[in-house]
This record gives sequence, C-alpha cells and structure tokens, in this order.
Amino acid sequence: MGERSDHPQGPGAAEHPGDSGDSGAPEVEATVVLGLRITDWPALRAAAIRAVEDMDFGGVDPAGQRRELLREVSEDANAALGALLHPDRLVAAVPGVEATGGTLEISVTEDFTPDFAELFPLEGDEEEGGAGADWTLTPRTACLLHAQLLGLADAAYDDLEEHGDDPVADEDDADWTVFPRLPRRTWTLHRSWRRAMSRAFDDLADDLALGEWPLPRCLAEEIALRMALLDARALLGAQPESVADMMGDLPADLYDYDWDGCHDELFGVYGPDDGDPELAAEQRTEVLLAATHPEGWFLMYEDAEERDPQRGYRR
Repeated sequence: MGERSDHPQGPGAAEHPGDSGDSGAPEVEATVVLGLRITDWPALRAAAIRAVEDMDFGGVDPAGQRRELLREVSEDANAALGALLHPDRLVAAVPGVEATGGTLEISVTEDFTPDFAELFPLEGDEEEGGAGADWTLTPRTACLLHAQLLGLADAAYDDLEEHGDDPVADEDDADWTVFPRLPRRTWTLHRSWRRAMSRAFDDLADDLALGEWPLPRCLAEEIALRMALLDARALLGAQPESVADMMGDLPADLYDYDWDGCHDELFGVYGPDDGDPELAAEQRTEVLLAATHPEGWFLMYEDAEERDPQRGYRR
C-alpha cells in the first residue's frame, strides 16, 4: 500500500472538496484572537469612516443606519475596530471562501484615554518640550485642554445637528452652545462651514492625543484654541475639585494650568510674521482675522504642515 497523501494528484484532483463548484465543500469554523494596541486614534477613526462610507445598508432607513454608524465609529474606538474587523470584511480579502456567518467580540483591557503622563513627560531634554525652553506643556494642562477641546467639538456638532443652516439669532439663545460665541459675521454661514469649524476643535484635540503641542495651523484653529483655553481657565476657577478628580494620578508640576504661558508658547509658531513688528503674534492674528472672510479661516498657514484631507469628520 502506498503512502497516504493529503494532496491528491492526477485526474481527480480538480474534484477536491474545497473547490467552489463542489456541493460537498466543507464548512470551517475559524477562531482568531488578536491582541491590539491603538497607537493612532485619528488614523483608525479615518479608516473606519471610509469603511462605513463604502458599506451597503438595507432596511427602512439605510441613510439613517449609515449616519448612526458613522457617529459611533467617530466617537468610539471599539466601534471603529468593529467596522474594520467585521468577519464579512475580513473574509472578503480571502480568495476561495465565502462567509456563512460569524460574530465579532472586542474586549478592552484599559480605558481608551490618552496617557498624558507618557505623552508629555516632565523629565527629559529641553528639545523634547517642543520650544527648547524651560516652559513645557504639562500632563495636567494637556489633559484639561484636551477635555475642553473635545467638549467644544461635541457641543459644536450638537449645534449643527439641532440647527443646520439656521442663522444664530441671539448670542444668549439657550438653544445654541458654541456658534454664538464666534464673531457675529459667522452667524449666517452654512452647515458645511460649521462642520469644518467643529472639526477644528477635534484636530487640536487629536494633536494632544498624539503627544504634540496643539499649535494652530489656520485661523479657525486659532479661534478654537482660544475658546478651549478660556473654558479650561473658567472650569478650573469654578470647579477645582472636579478638575482634580479628572487629573487622577497625573504628576503635578510648577507649570500646571499656566494659561499665560500657553498663549505665549502655542500661538504664533505658525502664521503671519509680517505686518507691524510692534504687535504680538496674537495681535497680528487679530488683524488677519479682521481682513479674512470666514470661508478662508480653514486655509493652512504656509509654514504649517497640511492636515490629512482624508481624516473625515466626527459626525
């Protein structure tokens, strides 16, 4: 008797049970366990948004289903991973098989929160601080500023969903949160402009989540950062206990909550350096804001790195 082979040869080889034309093709149950660490949340979010935009939705309200899933993947890392690791999507990349069913389970080993102590270390070379000086953006300042930027982004998107293209009628209108705080000449602008403004808060928050100083790269980001600094200062003054709870075990430092230092170090790195040399960077920006139509607020400064045009929107 010859040796048994699991790889048949000869005329009968074409009728192997695994061939797609054989009604007796085996069904296989595969279990895959992956350990993942999220290292770039903005990139993950953008990829998940693109995946959802390519999906086909059925049922009564496919547009609503897509909109809801886009919201979920934009806000939650688990949802973003779920969209990218769904069994149907994974199997589609494997030739010669089709999915007959499957489930995806994702368990989180730790909260999806940036580790600001690691991202903004208090010890190290001066060059690591970003400005080559003693002042640095501390973990606690970065954490509080990150929270305010995300909160402003959330509120701006809420304004957009509630009001769409409706003009802001009164800065004291309780139905609005963010857009009445902007210059009055922006109050009648369209929803696309408002959506881009909402993303400006997220862009700066993403910088912090990556361990980078939130250096404004355009006029819209200048406005967004000013609002976040103002809100951070106000929250610290009104609710110091809440801020202390938010900080948890983050290390304390002499430069914690140095808002004047933030204005000195974070503004003016990019942007106009011409004009009256007697004016500070923030004052030169005020001149540029007055001379620029709000539609031009999103144009990147010439000396700033362009943001990824495929990064998508939170909502």
